[in-house]
Amino acid sequence: MPKQQSQKPGSPAKPGFFRYLGAIFYDFILVIAIFFVATAILLPFNQGEAIHSSFLFPLYLLTVSFLFYGWFWTHGGQTLGLRAWKIRLVNHEQNDISWKQAFIRYLTACASWLAFGLGIVWRLWQKDSKTWQDLSSRSDIVLLDK
Repeated sequence: MPKQQSQKPGSPAKPGFFRYLGAIFYDFILVIAIFFVATAILLPFNQGEAIHSSFLFPLYLLTVSFLFYGWFWTHGGQTLGLRAWKIRLVNHEQNDISWKQAFIRYLTACASWLAFGLGIVWRLWQKDSKTWQDLSSRSDIVLLDK
């Protein structure tokens, strides 16, 4: 079990590990639904057949996924999963992150998942509970007041 983290005076509270995983799971379900819609949009252009490209289709889905996350992160700092769990993504000035930060965060999150989620679990051993995404994009996940 992770040790209790000490808060710096005046710094926003951090969400617990399982709350953060809950938000990730909610967003994962939404992204799967978005992938269905994104795939359905392409079907008429391929005579209703499955898409056989081994390169373009995954790139298309990654782009759609980035646009989903990037839009929410840069416009309010909350995806629907983060909103449901009362969590917000902010930069170090407690504002919305930029598109550049969103892109860096997205790429690092992909790398984290390719490493079997190590970048997420990393926060358990960090004094300030930061994931790889937080560290690389210079952003923070904070718990909102209830």
